[in-house]
Amino acid sequence: MTLSTEDVQKVAKLARLKLTPEEVEQFAGQLGHILGYVEMFSEVDTDNVQPMAHAADVTNVFRSDEVQPSLPRETALKNSPKTDGKYFLVPQILDGN
Repeated sequence: MTLSTEDVQKVAKLARLKLTPEEVEQFAGQLGHILGYVEMFSEVDTDNVQPMAHAADVTNVFRSDEVQPSLPRETALKNSPKTDGKYFLVPQILDGN
């Protein structure tokens, strides 16, 4: 599959990439090879293949949702560089106005 330089420039713009004309030419060929490889998958007969969400046969990997005691506040704040005893104190990052 061949990609035009316009296609590469459009993808670069969407990805917010600034490419030189040499890079556009280079990537057009490389991306064309990648798309050609992916296009080969359309030749595979998948009529008898069931859709799946996971490659391995996994049923339920989640633990049961049970209420457990929380970490005590004092323990959580113990390793904090700054605290007022009740909350973590962090540097202000937003304008206070």
